[in-house]
Amino acid sequence: MKLAARDASRYFAKPDPGKTGLLIFGGDAMRVAMKRQEFLAALLGKSAEEEMRLTRIPAAELRKDGALLLDAIKAQGFFPGPRAAFVEDATDGLADTIKSALAQWREGDAQIVVTAGSLTAKSKLRKAFEEHRNAFSVGLYDDPPSRDDIEAELARAGLTRFARGAMEDLTVLARELSAGDFRQTLEKLALYKWGDDSDVSTQDILNCAPATHEAVIDDLLNVVAESRTDEIGPLMARLEGQGQQPVGLVIGATRHFRQLHAAAADPGGPGQGIGRLRPPVFGPRRDRMVRQAQAWGMYKLEQALQMLTDTDLQLRSGGQTAPQMAVMERTLIRVAMLGRR
Repeated sequence: MKLAARDASRYFAKPDPGKTGLLIFGGDAMRVAMKRQEFLAALLGKSAEEEMRLTRIPAAELRKDGALLLDAIKAQGFFPGPRAAFVEDATDGLADTIKSALAQWREGDAQIVVTAGSLTAKSKLRKAFEEHRNAFSVGLYDDPPSRDDIEAELARAGLTRFARGAMEDLTVLARELSAGDFRQTLEKLALYKWGDDSDVSTQDILNCAPATHEAVIDDLLNVVAESRTDEIGPLMARLEGQGQQPVGLVIGATRHFRQLHAAAADPGGPGQGIGRLRPPVFGPRRDRMVRQAQAWGMYKLEQALQMLTDTDLQLRSGGQTAPQMAVMERTLIRVAMLGRR
């Protein structure tokens, strides 16, 4: 049977030990591995490997000896409790072997858990699980974790209380980070709040979020929009050291100031204008952009956009002799100074 993503989160947290098997597949290997770990921990408990209730079978070994999986699910252990046979990185080449094991599974046997990469709708491996009455198939796609996923993950770490807007900020962060980076951020947040009974706040999240390449660019754009000219040079040097290209910076700056201009020009005011942006802007970033749009006003923002457009054309022309990063820095300083007038 195919398990919908919405139902999969609940099933991973509370598996049915009476099921025959589970296939987890997807293009993001890290995400597949994390969900597999979550499922096996919930199904078997923390001591499964020490008690030899979990058998790991690499796909390469199963190709050499097709009997390994059937032997593993039929073997009886010395310790009581549910058992599982885990096949890692399976492909359609193992579909017949795994389908045969699913067909010979009986109540009391070890559950068959299989992970795979991207599989098409016509995949033989997918069909083996989706057409089985007592097995599940779950596809993990590039969609970020849902709010339910995030809340479940934090609840396992003992974090259940959030200040206003904090969960929305975490949901936004989940869309910006890779699955692995976001999982590390949640783990860091749980450690950060260990022994702290106060609600999880936006500042707590910011303290634990990784200083990504994009975060440094956001810092630079906020510095420019808030006319803090003395901070532009150090941030530019940091971005240049990370390999950021001037054209990428001018594109990012133009996008930011276009958003501010759209907000400032909105008939309902900057607050409503920011609210109409797509993708939406949440939390402290939203409040900050509202303040920036109010401080600049529509006409000065139009002048700033003209400066950025001229610089974009200059950077792409190829006929200039000055270093491109220096040209970009000079423009950002000029824009920041414009905001002070």
